[in-house]
This record gives sequence, C-alpha cells and structure tokens, in this order.
Amino acid sequence: MSILEVRDLAIHIREARPVDGISFDIAAGECFTLLGESGCGKSMTALGLMRLLPAAAQVVSGSVGFEGRDLLALPESGMREIRGGGIGMIFQEPATSLNPVLSVGRQIVEALELHAGLRGAAARTRAAELLDQVGIPDPRRRLDEFPFQLSGGLRQRVMIACALAGSPRLLIADEPTTALDVTIQAQVLDLLDDLRRKQDMALLLITHDLGVVARMADRIGVMYAGQLVEEAPRAAFFAQAAHPYSVRLFAALPDAERRGGRLATIPGSVPAAEVRHLGCRFADRCSEVMAECRSAPPPWREIVGGQRVRCFLPGAAPAVAAGVGAGDTAAHAETRPLLSVRDLQVHFPIRRGLLQRAVGAVRAVDGMSLQLMPGRTLALVGESGCGKTTAGKAMLQLIRPTAGSVQLDGVELTTRSTGELRPLRAKMQMVFQDPFASLNPRLRIGDIIAEGMQALGTGGKGDGGGSDREVATKVGPLLEQVGLRAEMVSRYPHEFSGGQRQRIAIARALAVNPQLLICDEPTSALDVSVQAQILNLLSDLQRDLKLAYLFITHNIAVVDYLAHDVAVMYLGRVVESGSADEVLRAPRHPYTKALLAAVPRVDGAKSEVPKLAGDMPSPANPPPGCHFHPRCPLADEACRQSYPGETRFAATQVVRCFKAL
Repeated sequence: MSILEVRDLAIHIREARPVDGISFDIAAGECFTLLGESGCGKSMTALGLMRLLPAAAQVVSGSVGFEGRDLLALPESGMREIRGGGIGMIFQEPATSLNPVLSVGRQIVEALELHAGLRGAAARTRAAELLDQVGIPDPRRRLDEFPFQLSGGLRQRVMIACALAGSPRLLIADEPTTALDVTIQAQVLDLLDDLRRKQDMALLLITHDLGVVARMADRIGVMYAGQLVEEAPRAAFFAQAAHPYSVRLFAALPDAERRGGRLATIPGSVPAAEVRHLGCRFADRCSEVMAECRSAPPPWREIVGGQRVRCFLPGAAPAVAAGVGAGDTAAHAETRPLLSVRDLQVHFPIRRGLLQRAVGAVRAVDGMSLQLMPGRTLALVGESGCGKTTAGKAMLQLIRPTAGSVQLDGVELTTRSTGELRPLRAKMQMVFQDPFASLNPRLRIGDIIAEGMQALGTGGKGDGGGSDREVATKVGPLLEQVGLRAEMVSRYPHEFSGGQRQRIAIARALAVNPQLLICDEPTSALDVSVQAQILNLLSDLQRDLKLAYLFITHNIAVVDYLAHDVAVMYLGRVVESGSADEVLRAPRHPYTKALLAAVPRVDGAKSEVPKLAGDMPSPANPPPGCHFHPRCPLADEACRQSYPGETRFAATQVVRCFKAL
C-alpha cells in the first residue's frame, strides 16, 4: 500500500511552470529516487509536497495524498502536524538550514516538543539518543555546540536527527550528500538505508548522482523540464535505460575506460520553466528526434517489468557511445618537473587572551611533497579538511607557506617578494571551486577576462601589452575556445548557468597563457552532463596547449578519467602517490583503500573493504604517530608511536604506512 500518492501535481511561478504534471507513488519502507539535472523541478516538487513553496509559487492542480489525507486540502494548522511528525525533510545545505544562533540540542528538542510531547530532561535525553543513532560521537557534548562548530558531515547528520525527531513515516532527502566527501557520503547513505529498513520508513531521495541512485533506490523516476520521462525499478533501469535523456546521462559518466577519449555530452541545456512545449520537452537536445516529437506530447509506453517511458520510440533508446579520443593527452618529452614541492608547511596560529598570544597552531599542511611534470595531470584527493585547497593556494603563494620549498620551472617561489612574484603569475593560475563567488558580479565577462591580461601585461595596456581594443579582440577567441560565443562579452555573470560560469573562470585563467592550472573542485557542484562538457574542455586544452593540471577533487571517477598521477592526502600530508593505475587499481595505504571502497558504483557492487568510521581529527591537535591510526583497522603500537617513512613499491608508487602490502 502506498504511503504517498502524487497525482498530476503542477506548480506555477507566474508564467513559469517548474513542475508541470508529475505523478508517482511511494510505499512504506521503499526508496523512490527523483533523478535529473538542475532546473528539472526536483526540489520544487519536494517543497510542493511539504507546502513550503516560496510566496510567488502556487500549486495550480493535482493532489498529494499522504496516508489517505489530501495534503493540499489541509489547513496550515494541519500541515504543521504533518511536517516533522508525518513527513520529515533533509534540505540540501545544512549550513543554511540549521539556525546558527541556536545550539544543536535546542533545535532537536524543539522538534521533540512539537511532535513527541517531550519536555526538559526527557527531551534532552531523547535528543542525545537521536545524535547517537545518526552516528555522532560524544552526543551529550555535541548537544551544547552550535552548527558552525561542526563539520559538513556532522551538520548533515544533525539535520537527519532533526528530521527523525518526530518519527516520520516519510523522509524527503534533497541532495543530502552533494557537498560531502565520499567517506562521509557513504556513512550518511548507510544511515538512511538502515533507518528506512528498521523503521519501515518511506524515503524520497532527490539526487543527480547515478552512483547514489544505484546504491539506494528501489524505484527511479527520471525528471526532465518539470515532468517524469521515465520510471523503472532499479535493476531494469541500470540494465537498460529507456529514455534518450537517461541513456545520455549514463554516457556522460567519466571512468578509466574513457580516459584519453571524449565523454558523450548533451547539447544545450534544460529549457527554462517559462518555455511552452507543443511536443516532447527533450526534442531540441535529442539525436533521435522525429517529426511527431515536435508536434504532440509523447504518451507513456510500457517497456517490461514495471519500466515505462514517455517517448515515441517503440522500445529502448539506442546506446550512445562516447566520442573517440586522441589517446593520452600527457606530454612525455620533458624530464624536469614543472612544479616541485618539498616539505611544504602552512600553519595558522591559534590566538587567545587579551593580548592574542599564540597558544597553538592549525597544521593545515604539515610537510607535503609532490612533483608535477609538464603537460600532465596530478590529482590531489582526500577528504574535506585535509588541506588540499590550502596547499594549492600556498603553491601559488596566495597564502605564504610557513616552511618548505615550491619551485615553478626551476624558480623558487617562497623566497620571492610580491613584486618579484608578479611576472611569474602569468605562468600559474587557479580555477576556484565556486565560479559565482570568484567572478566579480559588477563586471561584464569581457572585463573579467581582460583584467588579468592588463594587470600582467600579456595583452593589455597596463604594462605595454596592447590597447583596450587589442585586448577585446583576444577575449572573443578565448570565449570560443572554452565553448562560449564571442558576443557574450557584454553579459554579466548572473546571466550564465553554473557550467558556463566555470567555462568563464577557465577562460580568465587561460587569458595570460599559463603553463600550470590549479583546479580546485571545478566540477563538484555540476550535473553529470555539464561535468562531461568541462572535462572534455580540460582534456582538449591540455592536448592543444600542453597545460599541466593540479586537479584538487574528491570525485574518484573524475580522477580515473582525467588524471595521469594521483597523490592521496590525509591531515596535511601525502600518504600515497603514484600513477593513476597504481593508486586506483592497486592501492597500498589503508586510507586509499577506504576512499575507493566508499565510492558508490553505478553497477551497485559493494566493496569488501570496511568503510571509514568517524571523522578526520582536528589539524589543530593531530594524533601522535601515524595520523590515520585512530581510524585504521590495522593500527598497532608502532603506528601510535611514530609517523611512517616512505616505502617505494614501484617506479612511481610511494606509500607512508607500516602496514602497506
């Protein structure tokens, strides 16, 4: 019996129709997954079910039945009982969903007072039990902490505890793991799966990650432009996706088999919610489009075994092959490293008291060494908080290192003054994680890209590099080089999608003709189709311009596709390094093995390596001996006493572990 029944739900925001007639059911104990790109209407659907729509949005038709009650017909007082008590919700970003001025305990107790009738010590005891249930260590102490004192993974678990406080029969999880590391993601997914099975709780999971879908879903609904276009049980969907859109999502996934080749991409983007559609909503992006696709909306077609698709094609859509690649994009002629880092340290002092005396230090980077050859890609992987971004900024001298050596093409950077570094800036550039935050919203795109050329004298009048008109003539070709149109130079950042803004950030970095690009999680917030476009672009640029990339990421699939070499970082130090094949196919360090085991796989297979428990220790108080020993199943007394030295297993594979095999 279905616990939730959604029928022809339509939500309008003035002329826009973000949700335009969606229907699905969820049974008790079942996980139903809404899958699709950003802008398809997934989150708006969830907000509509909870009646938490923004003021300008309204439900114009349809029904939402929950345990036999029509939620759309209930008064607001009735919905307050349902929210939290009957239906819980985990929002996408816990940092903005948790109240920053209330303690964790107060926020959970508030839900218990409303939905469980608990007060005082009983409520606080139950709150601690909930924190313990979601895997938060030392729960009684955490009750008195505030959200800003917790890591991203712990905040997400607090959100889950708040959602579970009312013992809901349905839990809506909106991208609950998008911003989390693979290790924390695995813990959160295991927790949700365990809770729904033990409590017979229905789960509506919203995501664009096919690996998460394969790990969690019982049934899948693929959403596109406000409508469901395919619905299927998990086994049938992953055996043979039926809709052309679903097939292209699979083809856009990066993996080792496609290294050196091009990923299949979906041309264009999801149509705006204001667009009116006479026929199939995917027609403009579909290579199998027929005349009838544009003239009438396609009907639902039953395929087999509960799988159905909204498409005129008589059966499953044909497979989409990834483009043929040009082979390995790495340059092999050079033998001297372009970037050489030795014993790099970045320590931030902890100051306290009236005189702000230093009483300790946060050891963000604590003795890191690596080399990057010209024209190659070195992936720097690890959990959030391990020091990857800080290390990247220190290599570019955006943060001054505490100690160590950084050489770019044989030139020592750490001893140079700001003025001496200025002419070297053109050789090294950085693409930041959030392009919207790193692009000046007050400047037009042309001015943003030209700014670096003028400042460094590579094409602007600032240092004799040319006139403003000459700069303008260079900006247009740069935009076209990254897949945008030259006439876009007069637009502002807010007029572009996330993928387009990332292309603009790459164009800005390329404007000064660098040899080295440090890319800090450039695809972490992008849909799989947009991610494929950016990865194709980076691969093309490396082949054409012989660029070297230091690619900072926690996405192992991207590493497998793009990287030639890999360095695994834990608590400020590199614990394993080598070629991509050595590290990803034959890992030696227990941490590397645990990272790879935590990655959700599209084939649904589970690793025999136990998943990591707990969180990374604080860099302000690292454990003695091997920093990984508190979380390592192989640790013994030697691991607790001293930090392991380097052990070389192959020409390039180096591991710091006493137990490496």
